[in-house]
Amino acid sequence: MELSELTACEDIVMFVNAAVAATGQREFYGEAGDQRLSLEFLHEYVRINYREIYAATLALDINDLGAATVILGLLRTAQDVPLPQRQAEGSLIAARLLRLPPQRVYRLLRTLRAEGINNRRTRAIARDWVAARPDVAFDAVKYRRSLAAVAGHNHLRLPREVGTMLFDWRRPARYDTPILETWRRAHYDTRALYELPYTVAEGLASTRRPDTDRAEFLRAVAPRLTELERLRLQRSGVLDMDLTRVTLTRLAIYALSLPRPERARRRDELTAALRAAARRAAGRRAGTWGDVVAVLDDSYSSAGSAVKRRRPLAVALATHYLLEVLSSRYHCIWLNHEGDPLLVHPAGATPLGERLLDALARRPGRVVVVSDGWDNAPPGQAAEVLRVWRQRLDPDGRTSVVHLNPVYDGFQVRTISPFVPSVGVRDAENAPVLVELARFATGTATFTQLRAHLDDLVEGFLR
Repeated sequence: MELSELTACEDIVMFVNAAVAATGQREFYGEAGDQRLSLEFLHEYVRINYREIYAATLALDINDLGAATVILGLLRTAQDVPLPQRQAEGSLIAARLLRLPPQRVYRLLRTLRAEGINNRRTRAIARDWVAARPDVAFDAVKYRRSLAAVAGHNHLRLPREVGTMLFDWRRPARYDTPILETWRRAHYDTRALYELPYTVAEGLASTRRPDTDRAEFLRAVAPRLTELERLRLQRSGVLDMDLTRVTLTRLAIYALSLPRPERARRRDELTAALRAAARRAAGRRAGTWGDVVAVLDDSYSSAGSAVKRRRPLAVALATHYLLEVLSSRYHCIWLNHEGDPLLVHPAGATPLGERLLDALARRPGRVVVVSDGWDNAPPGQAAEVLRVWRQRLDPDGRTSVVHLNPVYDGFQVRTISPFVPSVGVRDAENAPVLVELARFATGTATFTQLRAHLDDLVEGFLR
């Protein structure tokens, strides 16, 4: 492969790693400001030098911040590309907006308004997205200020009562639309308050009745909670929920938020839920990965930061249950923990080299490492183990090794060896796709193959 192609592949994989793992928040070793600065540079660099691929990354499992930043960058600079390319980008943007959380899209549309980006194409994208919302009256209640700003800026034609509610809500004596009428009554009727979305009800309750009993409020509003809201409020002790409906990584985060005695007491319930979530995430890939050994990082740095508490450890725990389903034969090695994975907690150093020796000694078909890449017991041992393994003991590559890193560091995710591809990961559910992408970071695949791979993903994404 020519140097230019190798550089292009490395650039794209580095950017995808950042778009998957980086959230602009503080990490255990890194500050939020440094992360945001490096993200800003990477987005501009890739957009200018590889614009078509930059747009194609919307079809990948990049995180919501990465997707919103890509969309904003494309819309800011739409005048720089010809019409056919703008149309292709528009299709990707429209498809990705439908997959983003509505609050993220409203924030993006308000940013476009603040920056004065008001061309016909941007207005059409906003119009089509709002028109595709399943219940615009619900949005008017839950995202009132945002919808009003977007509608006014883009001259959207809304249902009559929705427009009245947004811009002149005190005028009508009543609304014919049920949720709008409920919202109007909730300003003076407590019973109507509990028929509203949770965040709206909580806001009105705090202004009207600051002394409302929290447990009583949660019990009354429980039927209106989303699954994520219910998961976040689970620790209140008031709510019950079906944990098998929660996604794998979120469920792992919840499990690790519980004290270890409670995890032990609820071991059967939590383990069953995690395995059910793993089966849903694996889908048709279940049992197709052969013999797999996982090396999972539970060192002290896996505690994450104040804003991403235990996130790296949760990704490792979720990956454990996913690999258990994906493989036909599976063995798990934690850096420090032994016994029930559900009781794992962040502690100790990072002896990656020793654990890799244990993993490779089993001669599996695949080794998956989930770690932030800080190999420090002793430093550099993991890189040397992998070098000797690849150059001397397994030059034919009978055992594939891939490193999944849930932590963004500088301009990329930290690698453990130049002989092993490292890819960023935010949710364990995305691991199968990311492992497939990892081969483009090793120099064994060409830039043309990378383009073809992304084209296939885009076609499936749009279809």
